[in-house]
Amino acid sequence: MRELAQSPPPLAHPTDHPMSDSTLQSELAALSPTLRARLDAAGFDAERLAMFAASLRSRAHGAGGGDRDERNRIRGLVEPPHPGDVIDAPLRGTPEYERLAAQGLEAIRRGELAFCVMAGGMATRMGGVVKALVEAFDGHSFLELRLNENATWSRRAGAPVPLWLMTSEPTNGPIREELARRGAPAHVATFTQDLGLRLTREGQLFLDDEGRPSTYAPGHGDLPDALRRSGLLSSFVGRGGKYVWIANLDNLGAAVDASILGAFVASGADLLCEVTPKVEGDKGGIPVWADAQDDVGKVVRRLQVLEEFRLPKGFDASAVRVFNTNTFLVRAEALAGTRVRWSWFEVEKKVGERTAVQFERLLQELTSAMRAAYLRVPRDGVDARFLPVKDFEELAKRAHEIRTVAEARGML
Repeated sequence: MRELAQSPPPLAHPTDHPMSDSTLQSELAALSPTLRARLDAAGFDAERLAMFAASLRSRAHGAGGGDRDERNRIRGLVEPPHPGDVIDAPLRGTPEYERLAAQGLEAIRRGELAFCVMAGGMATRMGGVVKALVEAFDGHSFLELRLNENATWSRRAGAPVPLWLMTSEPTNGPIREELARRGAPAHVATFTQDLGLRLTREGQLFLDDEGRPSTYAPGHGDLPDALRRSGLLSSFVGRGGKYVWIANLDNLGAAVDASILGAFVASGADLLCEVTPKVEGDKGGIPVWADAQDDVGKVVRRLQVLEEFRLPKGFDASAVRVFNTNTFLVRAEALAGTRVRWSWFEVEKKVGERTAVQFERLLQELTSAMRAAYLRVPRDGVDARFLPVKDFEELAKRAHEIRTVAEARGML
Protein backbone atom coordinates (compact mmCIF):
# COMPACT_ATOMS: atom_id res chain seq x y z
CA MET A 1 0.00 0.00 0.00
CA ARG A 2 2.35 2.71 1.17
CA GLU A 3 5.04 2.12 -1.41
CA LEU A 4 2.59 2.07 -4.33
CA ALA A 5 1.13 5.36 -3.19
CA GLN A 6 4.45 6.97 -4.08
CA SER A 7 4.67 5.36 -7.52
CA PRO A 8 3.30 7.14 -10.59
CA PRO A 9 -0.45 7.49 -10.15
CA PRO A 10 -3.22 5.66 -11.97
CA LEU A 11 -4.96 5.85 -15.27
CA ALA A 12 -8.64 6.31 -14.53
CA HIS A 13 -11.33 3.77 -15.39
CA PRO A 14 -10.77 2.56 -18.96
CA THR A 15 -13.56 2.28 -21.46
CA ASP A 16 -13.81 -0.60 -23.86
CA HIS A 17 -12.87 -0.10 -27.50
CA PRO A 18 -11.20 -2.32 -30.10
CA MET A 19 -7.45 -2.45 -30.55
CA SER A 20 -6.32 0.08 -33.12
CA ASP A 21 -2.52 -0.15 -33.26
CA SER A 22 -1.45 -2.61 -35.93
CA THR A 23 2.06 -2.99 -34.52
CA LEU A 24 0.77 -4.04 -31.10
CA GLN A 25 -1.72 -6.38 -32.72
CA SER A 26 1.12 -7.96 -34.68
CA GLU A 27 3.20 -8.31 -31.55
CA LEU A 28 0.33 -10.02 -29.74
CA ALA A 29 -0.33 -12.30 -32.70
CA ALA A 30 3.33 -13.34 -32.62
CA LEU A 31 3.24 -14.45 -28.98
CA SER A 32 4.13 -18.09 -28.51
CA PRO A 33 1.12 -20.39 -28.02
CA THR A 34 2.48 -21.35 -24.61
CA LEU A 35 2.69 -17.74 -23.41
CA ARG A 36 -0.71 -16.87 -24.85
CA ALA A 37 -2.25 -19.87 -23.08
CA ARG A 38 -0.70 -18.75 -19.79
CA LEU A 39 -2.03 -15.23 -20.28
CA ASP A 40 -5.53 -16.36 -21.25
CA ALA A 41 -5.72 -18.68 -18.24
CA ALA A 42 -4.80 -15.75 -15.98
CA GLY A 43 -7.42 -13.24 -17.11
CA PHE A 44 -5.39 -11.35 -19.72
CA ASP A 45 -7.44 -8.75 -21.65
CA ALA A 46 -5.87 -7.78 -24.98
CA GLU A 47 -8.29 -4.90 -25.58
CA ARG A 48 -7.48 -3.39 -22.22
CA LEU A 49 -3.75 -3.63 -23.00
CA ALA A 50 -4.39 -1.88 -26.32
CA MET A 51 -6.16 0.95 -24.50
CA PHE A 52 -3.21 1.33 -22.12
CA ALA A 53 -0.80 1.32 -25.06
CA ALA A 54 -2.83 3.97 -26.90
CA SER A 55 -2.65 6.29 -23.88
CA LEU A 56 1.13 5.86 -23.71
CA ARG A 57 1.57 6.45 -27.45
CA SER A 58 -0.58 9.55 -27.27
CA ARG A 59 1.55 11.09 -24.56
CA ALA A 60 4.81 9.98 -26.17
CA HIS A 61 3.77 11.80 -29.35
CA GLY A 62 2.82 14.96 -27.48
CA ALA A 63 -0.91 14.59 -28.06
CA GLY A 64 -1.79 15.94 -24.65
CA GLY A 65 -3.69 14.21 -21.93
CA GLY A 66 -2.72 16.79 -19.35
CA ASP A 67 -0.53 16.52 -16.30
CA ARG A 68 -0.60 12.97 -14.98
CA ASP A 69 -1.12 14.07 -11.38
CA GLU A 70 -4.11 16.15 -12.36
CA ARG A 71 -5.59 13.43 -14.58
CA ASN A 72 -5.73 11.11 -11.62
CA ARG A 73 -7.17 13.40 -8.99
CA ILE A 74 -10.81 12.61 -8.41
CA ARG A 75 -13.41 15.29 -9.09
CA GLY A 76 -16.19 16.54 -6.87
CA LEU A 77 -16.54 17.06 -3.16
CA VAL A 78 -14.30 15.00 -0.88
CA GLU A 79 -14.93 15.01 2.86
CA PRO A 80 -13.22 13.34 5.85
CA PRO A 81 -15.13 10.67 7.79
CA HIS A 82 -18.02 11.96 9.88
CA PRO A 83 -18.17 11.33 13.63
CA GLY A 84 -19.09 7.70 14.20
CA ASP A 85 -18.03 6.55 10.71
CA VAL A 86 -14.95 4.80 12.12
CA ILE A 87 -15.56 2.71 15.23
CA ASP A 88 -13.08 1.06 17.57
CA ALA A 89 -12.50 -2.68 17.57
CA PRO A 90 -14.15 -4.35 20.57
CA LEU A 91 -11.92 -4.15 23.64
CA ARG A 92 -10.81 -7.49 25.02
CA GLY A 93 -12.42 -8.36 28.38
CA THR A 94 -15.51 -6.18 27.92
CA PRO A 95 -19.05 -7.60 27.73
CA GLU A 96 -19.31 -6.29 24.14
CA TYR A 97 -16.15 -8.19 23.20
CA GLU A 98 -17.45 -11.41 24.71
CA ARG A 99 -20.83 -11.04 22.99
CA LEU A 100 -19.33 -10.34 19.56
CA ALA A 101 -16.65 -13.04 19.94
CA ALA A 102 -19.35 -15.62 20.72
CA GLN A 103 -21.31 -14.52 17.65
CA GLY A 104 -18.21 -14.73 15.46
CA LEU A 105 -17.18 -18.13 16.80
CA GLU A 106 -20.62 -19.56 16.05
CA ALA A 107 -20.34 -18.32 12.46
CA ILE A 108 -16.94 -20.03 12.13
CA ARG A 109 -18.34 -23.25 13.59
CA ARG A 110 -21.15 -23.17 11.02
CA GLY A 111 -18.53 -23.11 8.25
CA GLU A 112 -19.31 -19.54 7.24
CA LEU A 113 -15.74 -18.14 7.18
CA ALA A 114 -12.88 -18.55 4.72
CA PHE A 115 -9.51 -16.87 5.19
CA CYS A 116 -7.74 -15.60 2.07
CA VAL A 117 -4.06 -14.63 2.10
CA MET A 118 -2.40 -12.55 -0.62
CA ALA A 119 0.89 -14.31 -1.39
CA GLY A 120 1.44 -13.23 -4.99
CA GLY A 121 3.49 -10.47 -6.58
CA MET A 122 6.81 -10.85 -8.32
CA ALA A 123 8.98 -12.10 -5.42
CA THR A 124 11.40 -9.18 -5.82
CA ARG A 125 11.21 -7.40 -2.45
CA MET A 126 13.41 -9.86 -0.59
CA GLY A 127 16.04 -10.51 -3.20
CA GLY A 128 13.93 -12.81 -5.34
CA VAL A 129 13.02 -15.10 -2.43
CA VAL A 130 9.32 -16.00 -2.17
CA LYS A 131 8.16 -14.15 0.95
CA ALA A 132 5.86 -16.97 2.06
CA LEU A 133 8.95 -19.13 2.59
CA VAL A 134 11.03 -16.47 4.35
CA GLU A 135 11.82 -17.08 8.01
CA ALA A 136 9.71 -14.70 10.10
CA PHE A 137 11.47 -15.69 13.36
CA ASP A 138 13.09 -18.70 15.03
CA GLY A 139 13.03 -20.83 11.90
CA HIS A 140 9.28 -20.37 11.29
CA SER A 141 8.30 -19.17 7.81
CA PHE A 142 5.35 -16.89 7.11
CA LEU A 143 3.59 -19.78 5.37
CA GLU A 144 4.14 -22.13 8.31
CA LEU A 145 2.71 -19.58 10.72
CA ARG A 146 -0.38 -19.09 8.55
CA LEU A 147 -0.87 -22.86 8.36
CA ASN A 148 -0.52 -23.17 12.13
CA GLU A 149 -3.06 -20.39 12.68
CA ASN A 150 -5.48 -22.17 10.37
CA ALA A 151 -4.99 -25.46 12.20
CA THR A 152 -5.70 -23.73 15.52
CA TRP A 153 -8.96 -22.22 14.28
CA SER A 154 -10.04 -25.43 12.57
CA ARG A 155 -9.64 -27.21 15.93
CA ARG A 156 -11.60 -24.50 17.74
CA ALA A 157 -14.35 -24.62 15.14
CA GLY A 158 -14.51 -28.38 15.09
CA ALA A 159 -14.40 -28.27 11.28
CA PRO A 160 -11.93 -27.14 8.59
CA VAL A 161 -11.73 -23.38 8.02
CA PRO A 162 -10.89 -22.87 4.32
CA LEU A 163 -7.52 -21.20 3.77
CA TRP A 164 -6.90 -19.79 0.31
CA LEU A 165 -3.55 -18.47 -0.89
CA MET A 166 -3.48 -16.11 -3.87
CA THR A 167 -0.20 -16.82 -5.63
CA SER A 168 1.43 -15.50 -8.80
CA GLU A 169 3.48 -17.18 -11.52
CA PRO A 170 6.76 -16.62 -9.59
CA THR A 171 5.35 -17.70 -6.21
CA ASN A 172 2.89 -20.46 -7.14
CA GLY A 173 5.33 -23.32 -7.72
CA PRO A 174 7.44 -22.82 -4.57
CA ILE A 175 4.36 -22.35 -2.38
CA ARG A 176 2.59 -25.42 -3.75
CA GLU A 177 5.74 -27.49 -3.29
CA GLU A 178 6.03 -26.36 0.31
CA LEU A 179 2.37 -27.13 0.97
CA ALA A 180 2.87 -30.63 -0.42
CA ARG A 181 6.03 -31.10 1.65
CA ARG A 182 4.14 -30.14 4.80
CA GLY A 183 1.14 -32.30 3.94
CA ALA A 184 -1.27 -29.37 3.99
CA PRO A 185 -4.92 -30.48 4.34
CA ALA A 186 -7.36 -30.37 1.44
CA HIS A 187 -9.10 -27.22 2.70
CA VAL A 188 -5.87 -25.28 2.05
CA ALA A 189 -5.88 -24.23 -1.61
CA THR A 190 -4.03 -21.93 -3.97
CA PHE A 191 -5.26 -19.82 -6.87
CA THR A 192 -3.20 -17.60 -9.15
CA GLN A 193 -3.65 -13.91 -9.73
CA ASP A 194 -3.71 -12.27 -13.16
CA LEU A 195 -0.79 -12.07 -15.56
CA GLY A 196 -0.02 -8.97 -17.62
CA LEU A 197 2.42 -7.79 -20.27
CA ARG A 198 4.67 -4.80 -19.71
CA LEU A 199 4.86 -1.98 -22.23
CA THR A 200 7.46 0.56 -23.28
CA ARG A 201 6.88 4.25 -22.62
CA GLU A 202 5.94 4.47 -26.30
CA GLY A 203 3.18 1.88 -25.99
CA GLN A 204 4.80 -1.20 -27.55
CA LEU A 205 5.42 -4.54 -25.91
CA PHE A 206 8.43 -4.40 -23.63
CA LEU A 207 10.92 -7.15 -24.41
CA ASP A 208 13.48 -8.40 -21.91
CA ASP A 209 17.19 -8.77 -22.64
CA GLU A 210 16.51 -12.12 -24.33
CA GLY A 211 13.90 -10.55 -26.59
CA ARG A 212 10.93 -12.14 -24.79
CA PRO A 213 7.76 -10.30 -23.70
CA SER A 214 8.06 -9.28 -20.05
CA THR A 215 5.22 -10.52 -17.82
CA TYR A 216 4.16 -9.28 -14.39
CA ALA A 217 1.49 -9.63 -11.69
CA PRO A 218 -0.93 -6.67 -11.94
CA GLY A 219 -1.52 -6.09 -8.21
CA HIS A 220 -3.69 -7.33 -5.35
CA GLY A 221 -6.76 -5.84 -7.01
CA ASP A 222 -6.67 -9.04 -9.08
CA LEU A 223 -8.04 -10.99 -6.14
CA PRO A 224 -11.81 -10.84 -6.79
CA ASP A 225 -11.50 -11.84 -10.45
CA ALA A 226 -8.89 -14.51 -9.76
CA LEU A 227 -10.89 -15.99 -6.89
CA ARG A 228 -14.01 -16.16 -9.05
CA ARG A 229 -11.99 -17.79 -11.83
CA SER A 230 -10.71 -20.46 -9.45
CA GLY A 231 -14.16 -21.75 -8.52
CA LEU A 232 -13.24 -21.64 -4.82
CA LEU A 233 -15.61 -18.78 -4.07
CA SER A 234 -18.67 -20.20 -5.82
CA SER A 235 -18.09 -23.60 -4.19
CA PHE A 236 -17.77 -21.94 -0.77
CA VAL A 237 -21.01 -19.97 -1.23
CA GLY A 238 -22.72 -23.14 -2.40
CA ARG A 239 -21.78 -24.86 0.88
CA GLY A 240 -23.25 -22.02 2.92
CA GLY A 241 -20.10 -19.89 3.20
CA LYS A 242 -20.85 -16.26 4.02
CA TYR A 243 -17.67 -14.34 4.87
CA VAL A 244 -14.19 -14.03 3.38
CA TRP A 245 -11.35 -12.51 5.39
CA ILE A 246 -8.61 -11.04 3.17
CA ALA A 247 -5.13 -10.16 4.46
CA ASN A 248 -1.56 -9.71 3.30
CA LEU A 249 0.69 -12.71 3.85
CA ASP A 250 3.36 -10.63 5.59
CA ASN A 251 1.00 -8.91 8.05
CA LEU A 252 0.70 -11.62 10.69
CA GLY A 253 -1.20 -9.23 12.92
CA ALA A 254 -4.12 -9.61 10.52
CA ALA A 255 -5.30 -12.96 11.85
CA VAL A 256 -8.73 -14.45 12.53
CA ASP A 257 -10.45 -12.70 15.44
CA ALA A 258 -13.92 -13.93 16.38
CA SER A 259 -14.89 -10.59 17.97
CA ILE A 260 -14.09 -8.67 14.77
CA LEU A 261 -16.04 -11.19 12.72
CA GLY A 262 -18.93 -10.74 15.12
CA ALA A 263 -18.69 -6.96 14.73
CA PHE A 264 -18.80 -7.34 10.94
CA VAL A 265 -21.83 -9.62 11.06
CA ALA A 266 -23.60 -7.13 13.33
CA SER A 267 -22.74 -4.17 11.09
CA GLY A 268 -24.89 -5.29 8.19
CA ALA A 269 -22.29 -3.92 5.76
CA ASP A 270 -21.02 -5.76 2.69
CA LEU A 271 -17.41 -5.10 3.61
CA LEU A 272 -15.40 -4.23 6.70
CA CYS A 273 -12.12 -2.35 6.26
CA GLU A 274 -9.57 -2.46 9.05
CA VAL A 275 -7.88 0.89 9.59
CA THR A 276 -5.26 1.82 12.13
CA PRO A 277 -4.07 5.05 13.77
CA LYS A 278 -1.47 7.04 11.88
CA VAL A 279 2.01 7.64 13.22
CA GLU A 280 4.79 9.85 11.91
CA GLY A 281 5.64 9.08 8.29
CA ASP A 282 2.54 7.02 7.49
CA LYS A 283 1.14 7.43 4.01
CA GLY A 284 -1.45 5.29 2.32
CA GLY A 285 -5.11 4.97 1.56
CA ILE A 286 -7.49 6.85 3.84
CA PRO A 287 -11.29 6.67 4.22
CA VAL A 288 -13.07 9.71 2.74
CA TRP A 289 -16.54 10.52 1.48
CA ALA A 290 -16.48 10.87 -2.30
CA ASP A 291 -18.57 10.09 -5.35
CA ALA A 292 -18.37 6.59 -6.80
CA GLN A 293 -20.23 4.56 -9.40
CA ASP A 294 -22.27 1.57 -8.36
CA ASP A 295 -22.39 -1.65 -10.37
CA VAL A 296 -24.89 -0.20 -12.84
CA GLY A 297 -23.00 3.07 -13.32
CA LYS A 298 -25.13 5.26 -11.04
CA VAL A 299 -23.21 7.90 -9.08
CA VAL A 300 -23.46 7.30 -5.34
CA ARG A 301 -21.83 8.86 -2.30
CA ARG A 302 -19.60 6.39 -0.46
CA LEU A 303 -17.11 6.36 2.39
CA GLN A 304 -14.26 4.78 0.47
CA VAL A 305 -10.50 4.31 0.68
CA LEU A 306 -8.54 6.61 -1.63
CA GLU A 307 -4.78 6.97 -1.94
CA GLU A 308 -3.57 10.44 -1.03
CA PHE A 309 -2.34 11.20 -4.56
CA ARG A 310 -5.93 10.90 -5.82
CA LEU A 311 -7.29 13.56 -3.48
CA PRO A 312 -8.13 17.08 -4.72
CA LYS A 313 -5.54 19.79 -4.19
CA GLY A 314 -6.13 21.48 -0.89
CA PHE A 315 -7.60 18.44 0.84
CA ASP A 316 -5.77 17.96 4.16
CA ALA A 317 -5.05 14.22 4.34
CA SER A 318 -3.46 14.69 7.77
CA ALA A 319 -6.90 15.52 9.14
CA VAL A 320 -7.85 11.86 8.67
CA ARG A 321 -6.07 10.14 11.56
CA VAL A 322 -6.37 6.53 10.33
CA PHE A 323 -5.28 4.68 7.21
CA ASN A 324 -6.02 1.43 5.44
CA THR A 325 -4.22 -1.76 6.55
CA ASN A 326 -5.31 -3.72 3.45
CA THR A 327 -7.22 -6.19 5.62
CA PHE A 328 -10.86 -6.72 4.73
CA LEU A 329 -13.85 -8.84 5.70
CA VAL A 330 -16.26 -9.24 2.78
CA ARG A 331 -19.61 -10.93 2.42
CA ALA A 332 -18.94 -13.83 0.08
CA GLU A 333 -21.99 -13.21 -2.10
CA ALA A 334 -21.03 -9.56 -2.55
CA LEU A 335 -17.48 -10.56 -3.45
CA ALA A 336 -18.85 -13.02 -5.99
CA GLY A 337 -21.40 -10.73 -7.58
CA THR A 338 -20.47 -7.06 -7.22
CA ARG A 339 -19.06 -5.35 -10.31
CA VAL A 340 -16.10 -3.13 -9.44
CA ARG A 341 -15.21 -0.31 -11.82
CA TRP A 342 -11.47 -0.64 -11.33
CA SER A 343 -8.93 2.14 -11.71
CA TRP A 344 -5.62 1.09 -13.29
CA PHE A 345 -2.37 2.52 -11.94
CA GLU A 346 0.47 3.31 -14.30
CA VAL A 347 3.76 2.28 -12.68
CA GLU A 348 7.27 2.51 -14.11
CA LYS A 349 9.42 -0.50 -13.25
CA LYS A 350 13.15 -1.09 -13.71
CA VAL A 351 13.72 -4.31 -15.65
CA GLY A 352 17.46 -4.79 -15.83
CA GLU A 353 18.84 -1.43 -16.87
CA ARG A 354 15.73 -0.29 -18.71
CA THR A 355 12.36 1.16 -17.70
CA ALA A 356 9.11 -0.65 -18.44
CA VAL A 357 5.54 0.48 -17.81
CA GLN A 358 2.98 -1.75 -16.13
CA PHE A 359 -0.62 -1.14 -15.05
CA GLU A 360 -1.86 -2.30 -11.66
CA ARG A 361 -5.00 -2.11 -9.53
CA LEU A 362 -5.65 -1.97 -5.79
CA LEU A 363 -7.95 -4.18 -3.76
CA GLN A 364 -9.13 -1.24 -1.66
CA GLU A 365 -11.36 -0.16 -4.55
CA LEU A 366 -13.85 -2.69 -3.27
CA THR A 367 -14.83 0.15 -0.93
CA SER A 368 -16.02 2.22 -3.91
CA ALA A 369 -18.42 -0.52 -4.98
CA MET A 370 -19.73 -1.90 -1.66
CA ARG A 371 -21.27 -0.55 1.53
CA ALA A 372 -18.25 -0.51 3.83
CA ALA A 373 -17.85 -0.29 7.59
CA TYR A 374 -14.57 0.91 9.11
CA LEU A 375 -12.99 -0.57 12.22
CA ARG A 376 -10.07 1.10 14.00
CA VAL A 377 -7.71 -1.68 15.12
CA PRO A 378 -4.60 -1.50 17.35
CA ARG A 379 -1.11 -1.49 15.91
CA ASP A 380 0.77 -2.05 19.17
CA GLY A 381 0.90 -4.74 21.82
CA VAL A 382 -0.41 -8.28 21.83
CA ASP A 383 -3.60 -7.24 19.98
CA ALA A 384 -1.71 -5.44 17.19
CA ARG A 385 -3.25 -6.07 13.77
CA PHE A 386 -0.85 -4.08 11.59
CA LEU A 387 2.66 -5.58 11.47
CA PRO A 388 3.59 -5.44 7.77
CA VAL A 389 6.99 -6.67 6.59
CA LYS A 390 8.11 -5.35 3.21
CA ASP A 391 11.82 -6.19 3.39
CA PHE A 392 14.45 -7.81 5.60
CA GLU A 393 15.20 -4.55 7.42
CA GLU A 394 11.58 -4.16 8.48
CA LEU A 395 11.45 -7.84 9.43
CA ALA A 396 14.44 -7.42 11.73
CA LYS A 397 12.80 -4.44 13.43
CA ARG A 398 9.49 -6.24 13.95
CA ALA A 399 10.72 -9.74 14.84
CA HIS A 400 9.96 -9.43 18.57
CA GLU A 401 6.48 -7.95 17.96
CA ILE A 402 5.70 -10.64 15.42
CA ARG A 403 6.78 -13.42 17.78
CA THR A 404 4.62 -11.99 20.58
CA VAL A 405 1.58 -11.76 18.35
CA ALA A 406 2.16 -15.19 16.80
CA GLU A 407 2.27 -16.81 20.22
CA ALA A 408 -1.02 -15.14 21.18
CA ARG A 409 -2.77 -16.06 17.89
CA GLY A 410 -2.14 -19.80 17.90
CA MET A 411 0.53 -19.66 15.20
CA LEU A 412 3.08 -21.70 17.20
